[in-house]
Amino acid sequence: MNFICITCGTQFVDSASPPVRCPICEDERQYVGLEGQKWTTLDELRRDRHNRIQQEQPDLTSIVTEPKFGIGERAFVLQTGHGNLLWDCISLIDDATVAHIRGLGGLHAVAISHPHYYTSMVEWSRAFDNVPIYLHEADREWVMRPDDSITFWDGETKALFGELMLVRAGGHFAGGTILHWPAGAGGKGALLSGDIIQVVPDRRWVSFMYSYPNYIPLSATGVQQIQRAVEPFAFDRIYGAFPGMTVQADGKAALRRSVDRYVAFISGLRAV
Repeated sequence: MNFICITCGTQFVDSASPPVRCPICEDERQYVGLEGQKWTTLDELRRDRHNRIQQEQPDLTSIVTEPKFGIGERAFVLQTGHGNLLWDCISLIDDATVAHIRGLGGLHAVAISHPHYYTSMVEWSRAFDNVPIYLHEADREWVMRPDDSITFWDGETKALFGELMLVRAGGHFAGGTILHWPAGAGGKGALLSGDIIQVVPDRRWVSFMYSYPNYIPLSATGVQQIQRAVEPFAFDRIYGAFPGMTVQADGKAALRRSVDRYVAFISGLRAV
């Protein structure tokens, strides 16, 4: 049985009994729940949860599990004329979700921003004829369910089909990845940022952390590295990790001023 960590949503390699520990949750960027390590399975999730599917813009669909499970992130299906990509991942995959995505043309690949969203990635690949899963090599150690479908890439960028580009920005994890979609936002370009670039409730701004739940900030150098990684790309919109968290316009300027504000505070150049 492939047990799933209730706190982070990661699915583990097949075992007769639940794993003793979840290394992802024991890492300082995450946490073990107040009641200790707990586990579930896909069959249990399917009994009392469903996925809400919503069109975000033409050719971009978000998928969110309700009631919330794990970290609560959203996945995206991005349609191009050369195939469809699942960006980031959620634990729950069910027949209704698979049928909806098949109606969009299926999937040609999966790509994930960082280990907190690996979740049930192998199940998603297998549901769509073992499509490749693209993960950055720097985060290999955090794969809890190895599979032949996983393709590790290295370097700073990786071109996919349909002019999609994976960009290693680091920050939250060494291999932290952002997706650039040139056709997004009506051709002005969009970033799908996971929480490498975190869209905040005041959606004129974004922010950055090493650990969100444990409030560990990134260094000024780490934040500036993220900005440098995406600066060469044109984008007007930023789709963040969580439902509703989207910078709808002027995304590049929002990133620049957010980096400036963050660095000013973290460096002591700006006081409260």
